[in-house]
Amino acid sequence: MSNTAVAARHEVTLATVGKWRQRFVTDRLGGLGDAPRPGQPRKITDATIEAVVTRTLEKKPAGAKHGSTRSMAKASGPTQNAIVRIWRAFRLKPHLQENFKLSSDPFFVEKVRDIVGLYPNPPEKTRAMVLCIDEKSQIQALDRSQPIRPLRPGQVERRTHDYFRHGTTSLFAALDIATGKAIGRCHARHRQQEFLRSLQQIEQTVPAGLDAHLVLDNYGTHKAPKVAAWFKRRPRYHQHFTPTGASWRNQIERWFAKIAEQRLRRSAFHSVDELEKAIRQYLETKIQRPSSGLPPPTSSLERSSHFAHGLIAQDTSSAWLIASSRSRLSPD
Repeated sequence: MSNTAVAARHEVTLATVGKWRQRFVTDRLGGLGDAPRPGQPRKITDATIEAVVTRTLEKKPAGAKHGSTRSMAKASGPTQNAIVRIWRAFRLKPHLQENFKLSSDPFFVEKVRDIVGLYPNPPEKTRAMVLCIDEKSQIQALDRSQPIRPLRPGQVERRTHDYFRHGTTSLFAALDIATGKAIGRCHARHRQQEFLRSLQQIEQTVPAGLDAHLVLDNYGTHKAPKVAAWFKRRPRYHQHFTPTGASWRNQIERWFAKIAEQRLRRSAFHSVDELEKAIRQYLETKIQRPSSGLPPPTSSLERSSHFAHGLIAQDTSSAWLIASSRSRLSPD
């Protein structure tokens, strides 16, 4: 095959094809290796890199929970910049930590399928409603020690770091996942009595001819004897409990995060009454302009699958890093 045909097939220049063919004719297979490059020879050996990676994964500096690039450089020998490059190449971040929670529920898979199945495939609106129920307890009425400085061109909104605490309230809420509407009420305490009042509010909201599927977590209030008796007298309510340690499966948790982000976190409240008034206004606004904020039907199922695969990947991540480092450092 001519140089022109090879260059056209592999989309390279004629000079490149001619160079490598000439090196093969002269040195055979040995000529296909990389030729020595200009500059200083390599100073950090594969053994040094493997020692740094192993020390990062298996040892901790004395008196500290994790090492830094400077402490690792002092302990292992290479310069700080070399440690930075090694950590970056192997995606090692000892200064970071993430949270996780593995559910101990023996029926975890069954409960997740039950709840996730309700989200993309809720019962027909003419037959039933799906409500996600929970409480956001101990919401603090925080007032800053000085007035909040407003946003200005070139200046972000500012607030003091210290605050006054005027009390707390608990929000009992239910989210209709089909419409995005939420109903709720604030109570001073967080007991079964307040939860029963919240159920009575739901009873008044759900049309008489519809069943109601309620998604709840395993908080003791939701399983109190009086609450169980309330549900027993009303067979149209069907309870779906999230797995133990997995209340994140309840969509109301995302709604609580939204109200905290949009209305509560950056505000100042001079009293509990002012805090509860702000929550009521937020609820009224969302009832007038509902938005479920839910993902497309397949997304919830895909996220569950991705989460399960993520748990498996977490368990094998350390072994992968060690194997990857050794494969990278092993000579060809």
